[in-house]
Amino acid sequence: MDTLTTTLLGLWRLAASHGRLDEVIEEMTAGLRRHVTFERLLLLELDQEQARLKPAAQGGRPPAVPGQGLDPLPPFAALRHWCLGDDLVQGRAAEVRQRLPGLVPATWTGDLLAVGLASAGEPLGALLLGTDAIGGLGSPRADRVLALREPIAVALRNHLRLKELTALREAAEADRRSLLARLGRQEITDTLIGGGSGLKAVMRGVELVAPATAPVLILGETGSGKEVIARAIHVRSSRAQGPFLRVNCGAIPPDLVDSELFGHERGSFTGAANRRLGWFERADRGTLFLDEIGELTPAIQVRLLRILQDGTFERVGGQQPLRVDVRLIAATHRDLQAMVREGRFREDLWYRINVFPIQLPSLRERPEDIPTLSNHFAERAAERLGLTPRLPTPADMALLRAYPWPGNVRELASVIERAAILGDGQRLEVERALGAGPPSSPPPAPPPASVPVQAIEPLEAVTRRHIERALAQTLGRVEGPFGAALLLDIHPDTLRSRMRKLGIEPGAFRPRGPTPL
Repeated sequence: MDTLTTTLLGLWRLAASHGRLDEVIEEMTAGLRRHVTFERLLLLELDQEQARLKPAAQGGRPPAVPGQGLDPLPPFAALRHWCLGDDLVQGRAAEVRQRLPGLVPATWTGDLLAVGLASAGEPLGALLLGTDAIGGLGSPRADRVLALREPIAVALRNHLRLKELTALREAAEADRRSLLARLGRQEITDTLIGGGSGLKAVMRGVELVAPATAPVLILGETGSGKEVIARAIHVRSSRAQGPFLRVNCGAIPPDLVDSELFGHERGSFTGAANRRLGWFERADRGTLFLDEIGELTPAIQVRLLRILQDGTFERVGGQQPLRVDVRLIAATHRDLQAMVREGRFREDLWYRINVFPIQLPSLRERPEDIPTLSNHFAERAAERLGLTPRLPTPADMALLRAYPWPGNVRELASVIERAAILGDGQRLEVERALGAGPPSSPPPAPPPASVPVQAIEPLEAVTRRHIERALAQTLGRVEGPFGAALLLDIHPDTLRSRMRKLGIEPGAFRPRGPTPL
């Protein structure tokens, strides 16, 4: 076995060791010196986001002047193209620096040899070998240098992949902490309110499907707690230590859904200044919860079907297939079967996500859970607002049980928090929070006795009364999560237009006490 082969085998063993890059390069330096005379080695990685080369590791004797300063704004396109080729550059440091700006550190003098590093058509960086002496490198054979660079490129690629995976884990952990903070607690509980009563059948399904890897489809009205059930499945699964990420498909602009779900490469479209990892990559080895999946466009449905079939996808503007290990939980308040019949939802995608459906009952279908939920939300509201905890009285509970709850559990939580604010820690103003108390504005004057009462009210009067009832419940708030527009299921601007036409002033429904949130 000749010396070159022996050296190559040693370099490949080091590259496959997945050790720290600086330690691997230090050991590789001894092997390289069998074939090229040099004093120092510098490994540079290509930073796509900053459009420059930056030091990754070094070996041998450092330069006489400390520092690794590179040109801050090199002609990146030319530098990137050179990294992909087999052009071995050798000469005086000043000459190479002039030929390829951004490649040679300002502190290097004497002679140097430089070669680009790439793997699978992807530029990775460059390898520099240098000496302070003029002519000190000799005349190394280009074919040998090009052969020796391959294991070094692999070592650099492993280093960059490790950095990317570390960034993914950090992003996933940040998402987890953010979600926990949004839910107002630090840990996920093992039990659900209603799990032993109104949600008993649902929890049996959760326990059955959690250990599996099959997709789950959660069906239920808006505000019924679909995300809570999705999280319950996640924490009971083998992926509990992985990320749990929620994406509201209906809240993403249609032209950005592709980029949000699957990520994009730098420069793939106007405004794509950097590479971005999509939700599927960020949820790798965890669970991705796609809420309101019925809002996805047909084009996105096709891409989603592919990733469910073989676990692969490409970023927007990317050419390399990527693979992820993600469990999908989908949810919707829409009738997907009807959408399939109407051609608005792909039938093959429906079969893929409907492996294990869970039908979540509305709050009015499980009134036995209202007392426990109300007490829970009252305690949570008091903690969040810094108020004295007050629980609903029997009279309050009777009002809460009689209400139809079109917004389900989410609406109940809002009403209890509003009642806590109105009560200022002294009591819960449940009646006012529900809008069932005396109206803040005087009722319309009765019609003159001479005017006969019509059997059917005019549409304008019905509309006025409906809007006034919604404003009374929301304490005069028009938009937002506690606004009348949400209750009426219309756009806030449309509601304001109708209010102006009807002469309805929202201020008339606002309490004289604390301003509603």
